[in-house]
Amino acid sequence: MRHTVARAPSAPPPVPHYPRAGLHGRIVHDIGRLIVTGAIRPGELVPAPAGVGASRGVLREAIKVLAAKGLVASRQRTGTRVRPRDEWNLLDPDVLAWRQEGLQGQDVLGRLTEVRLIIEPAAAELAAQRAGPEQVREIQAALREMRDALDRTPPDHEAYNDADLRFHRGVVQACDNEILEQMGAVVTRALLVAFNTAVNVPGLARGSLERHQAILDAIRRGQPRRARAAMSGLVQNTGRAIAKLPGGRTRRLG
Repeated sequence: MRHTVARAPSAPPPVPHYPRAGLHGRIVHDIGRLIVTGAIRPGELVPAPAGVGASRGVLREAIKVLAAKGLVASRQRTGTRVRPRDEWNLLDPDVLAWRQEGLQGQDVLGRLTEVRLIIEPAAAELAAQRAGPEQVREIQAALREMRDALDRTPPDHEAYNDADLRFHRGVVQACDNEILEQMGAVVTRALLVAFNTAVNVPGLARGSLERHQAILDAIRRGQPRRARAAMSGLVQNTGRAIAKLPGGRTRRLG
């Protein structure tokens, strides 16, 4: 029997990409990309100001940003060096994007699909048991905005992705579990990468509308098993389509 518990507080929005504009932003992304792609290895020093064409002050501020992402650590006697890989914030949107731009981009996307398959089908199943009318309306509104975005000429894929994120976030929020909602915020960061990549697959966005509709219908009708199966099918289909992109390379994100 369906039941509804108290609404959990909304999870914090996903951390945005660091701005690329200006010298400071360029230095952050240039050094970050060198670290994540392996051009600068763990334990090695980051470039000096002259090596990146920036003043000491600009480089110092860029280092603070990279340190917050877990990529570097500064020591008074040894300088600023790259931290071990297992200390990086791998769920940071920029780190995700830089990894995707490297040679192992497809491997990263495959791992993101694995994370989604662990969390999202179970969330859809729980949402079908707990979602109230307001939560169902929020998911339905997101799906309607996804359709509207694709019906524009030309299709507005950015608006589609934004609405798609709200759809998946709405499913997690409908579980009324604040711990799961925090985990869902992590998944949302992964979705930012996966969705931007999926834009490269012709017809995938429009073809996924029916799968999203099946998830919504199962949640609205209180059918947990159908909701789980529908979400699993959606995530698997997206993962397979992305894996078939030629050469394993996609357009730059952000």
